[in-house]
Amino acid sequence: MAAAVLGLIAGTCAGYLVQAGREPTALPPLSQPELARAEGGAPAPLSAAQDRKVKVDGDLRTLLLRKPVGAGEIRPGGDADGWTGLAELADTYGDPADGYGWLLSKEFRRAAVTGWREGTRTVQIRLIQFRQQEVLGAREAAENDDYWARQGGAADSGAIPGTGDGMAYAYRKARTEYGVRQYLARAHAWRGDIEMEIWIDDTGPVPKRAVLDLAERQMERL
Repeated sequence: MAAAVLGLIAGTCAGYLVQAGREPTALPPLSQPELARAEGGAPAPLSAAQDRKVKVDGDLRTLLLRKPVGAGEIRPGGDADGWTGLAELADTYGDPADGYGWLLSKEFRRAAVTGWREGTRTVQIRLIQFRQQEVLGAREAAENDDYWARQGGAADSGAIPGTGDGMAYAYRKARTEYGVRQYLARAHAWRGDIEMEIWIDDTGPVPKRAVLDLAERQMERL
């Protein structure tokens, strides 16, 4: 038995020695042809107007729609300078404490707000930015808004052009708050790390086209 094992080892060693003494076999040529080098210089860097990262990391308030000529100003829950903090934004939720925690979990970064009044109609717009290091906060915020928007009752709804899943809702039934009968329309969409919210109140029904137009123009600025 021992002789058989020694013979096997000796045979293996002899095989390695034979292989080591042979000339190396050349590898076959690569089948991929040589790639031509591009000519010309590197492309010019994007301008600040073209570079979306520069745009959205700057003053977020400059991306908000401008107040129409002749419209009156309102303060839609924020500082006089157009910013709103986490606590102020959480106050717009049905349960502010729950809203505060939810926004924190979605990595809230900052929010800019604007609003105006035209006759009996008021418009409020929010741009809410998220850090998006661990979660896609902007997308999840828009999905959450869409869920609650669909719970708001019968509405004329439509997709916001150019946004993929952005939606607008114009509710058919009025609501009464503080003795005032009002109709509501709302829109929400997201792009990158920013979620957009639009709220319209009026004493008469708000046409779907009105909220869709505002939402489309606001998203174009992002």
